[in-house]
Amino acid sequence: MIQILDSTLREGEQTPGVYFSPKTKLVIAQFLDRIGIDIIEVGNPAVDSEIALAINQIANAGLKAKIGAHSLCKIDSVKKALDCDVDFLGIFFSVSLQRLYSDYNICLEQAIDKIVEVISYARTQKNDLLIRYTPEDTVRSPIENVIAAAKAAVQAGANIISIADTTGYTNPFHPQRSIYFYVKTVKEELVKEGLYPQIEVHCHNDKGLALANALDAYRAGADIIDIAVMGLGERAGIVDLAELLINLIDIDMDEEGNFWQLSYLKDLYDFVSEQSHILIPPHQAVTGKNAFTHYAGVHLRAVVKDERLYQSLNPEILGMKSSLALGMQSGCAAVELAIKQIAREDLARNKDLITKILKEIKEISKRGTPIDIEKELPEIIERCTIKQLMTKMISG
Repeated sequence: MIQILDSTLREGEQTPGVYFSPKTKLVIAQFLDRIGIDIIEVGNPAVDSEIALAINQIANAGLKAKIGAHSLCKIDSVKKALDCDVDFLGIFFSVSLQRLYSDYNICLEQAIDKIVEVISYARTQKNDLLIRYTPEDTVRSPIENVIAAAKAAVQAGANIISIADTTGYTNPFHPQRSIYFYVKTVKEELVKEGLYPQIEVHCHNDKGLALANALDAYRAGADIIDIAVMGLGERAGIVDLAELLINLIDIDMDEEGNFWQLSYLKDLYDFVSEQSHILIPPHQAVTGKNAFTHYAGVHLRAVVKDERLYQSLNPEILGMKSSLALGMQSGCAAVELAIKQIAREDLARNKDLITKILKEIKEISKRGTPIDIEKELPEIIERCTIKQLMTKMISG
């Protein structure tokens, strides 16, 4: 079964302006653990002592998930991570020619020596530690460099090789720029050497293809996929947690989502949205306010009979319900349903009143903002009822 690594607390906190306190990080980690996430990457303790505190607190919170730290390819950074009592350690070092020559001023052989030294040290410190090596910007590095570094890393003690699409470069339709190609090639080349690490993928969303690339990696046999709540992360972020899980269920699992407890997703997303001060777009797939909201008259008349006619997902497995919206696209059926929703069934049979309410709703909708059914509809009903009574009095 595919494993999920959540990086909301590490990659997600690299979203400009986002800060999660240690207390907030613990709450998020607890949500993720309830959902059934396998690995929770909390951060890089070398960045700040508060991050180290958060990692340590979560590592000792009794969660089922493995708790991980991120580290530069330096022994002193690894020491800080291991001091946090983690189960998982991610070490990254680029093997792209541009970084090696322009940034580090070393050759590939020197880079590999450094990678081997640091991973070997980490392995001697904790035998059961899960160690991941990431050739940063994997997909824009020469594939032979990636394979050479990955081979040396595994022989030194790494359990996992992460294929990082650091800049959102891959495309599932490009024969040699697809994440599928990289997963298959790296895996096959390591198998030739008798090496069988898990293959992880980390897909950025710069071109809007992070989810597509993650699913392409799954198809290629990746073992671990990185995600974040709301797709948070550097620049355009990474793969969104809810979107990936719902698609994996659709591809390979039962429709009730029993592999993961998806009913916690809504509360988790609401909490992360509040703490990050980033609103969830209403049209966001799976978790957006409009994801299960029906508006157009034709749609609404159909879903009243059977929601599956205009829904491919069951909102109940996500702890959500379908809803309706009122506006320019509405018809009398929508008004009747909305009136019943606010417990005014007695008015639903008054066709003349329904017509007046619908007319006012269409006029109000021209302001270009949604109509709040709970707050505004009662006011609209009251105004239209008064108008109807006055019309009767005048005509009478």
